[in-house]
Amino acid sequence: MEQVFAQTSVNIKDIFSPAQSFPTIGSLVNVLLRNVLVIAGVFCLVLLILGGFSFIVSAGGDAKAKEKGKSTITSALTGLVLIIAAYWIIQIIEIITGIKILNSGL
Repeated sequence: MEQVFAQTSVNIKDIFSPAQSFPTIGSLVNVLLRNVLVIAGVFCLVLLILGGFSFIVSAGGDAKAKEKGKSTITSALTGLVLIIAAYWIIQIIEIITGIKILNSGL
């Protein structure tokens, strides 16, 4: 028989231990930046798929839906180019300054 206890002792270090995995602000920014780049890339891929689907479905007649599909594809590709350009700019800054931004041990 399983028992559930409503009251138990809680070690405060167990609650705040995830915060200890980011000893500096630089390491936190590093993790956030990498995750934002990945999420933005996946979002761009989803927009490309939806825009392509909209463009293909509307190929027979509806001009507004066709333009909407084109616009979605164009916006997604523009966003992807901006994401890649931002990553390249960060890499260039790392090379020029010698400061590791994405692989920081700050």
